[in-house]
Amino acid sequence: MARERTYSWGETPTISTASMSPPLAPFRTGARTSMPIAIGYVPVGIAFGIAAVKAGLSPFEAGLLSAVVYAGASQFLILALVGGGAPIIVTALSIIVTNVRHVFYGPAIIEKAREYASKRHAWAWSFFLSDGAFASAVIGLNANRANFSPRFMFGIATGPYLAWFSGTMIGALFGGALGAYPAVDAAMGFLMPALFLAMVLQLLTREHIPVVIVTILVAVPLIVLVSPTVGIIGAMVVGALSSLVPWRRAP
Repeated sequence: MARERTYSWGETPTISTASMSPPLAPFRTGARTSMPIAIGYVPVGIAFGIAAVKAGLSPFEAGLLSAVVYAGASQFLILALVGGGAPIIVTALSIIVTNVRHVFYGPAIIEKAREYASKRHAWAWSFFLSDGAFASAVIGLNANRANFSPRFMFGIATGPYLAWFSGTMIGALFGGALGAYPAVDAAMGFLMPALFLAMVLQLLTREHIPVVIVTILVAVPLIVLVSPTVGIIGAMVVGALSSLVPWRRAP
């Protein structure tokens, strides 16, 4: 027979808040965390839908590409390679190389969650980890690792995925009307980099500031004097190496 616990005078029984929280609460928390990225995905998805139709794809094919591939840069690359007559094997290998980073997103999230980590349904939610969704998950776990759960990760992933697919369909079906407004096109090109910059700033700490300064000092002259490609690659390499230096503030 189970023995009932007795409490001393003034002692209050503790009740787990996790057991009291509604089942959809973690999902809603994840959805709120990734909402800025979801909003930003809509105009970029519209831009892809417009480009896909101009490249000769039907709205159905454009939507299928976004639903299955779900990788913005790679999808634009597919349009460029196929439109340029590149062989299928070259296109496939290019997409694999471009997207290989996604293989590490799921394990990185599980490592970030530490003692709260669980591999349950990881095969499912990790498929939907775009760059923006991954960054949102990192921000959410930085705020509180206890946020991690399969429902939280599905909440993180659902908004950006639906936003990207919806934007693609809007662009594919109504791109002709939207293309008549140059200001709309310019805004769509600016919004996503601005959102990513805002998310990066949330991740910065004092320890990162020297690395950022070194990266900027390398990137700017190389971009101006050589080329943007050399500047970006050179800054990435030097910035990564500078992060290995034990930067310390002066006492």
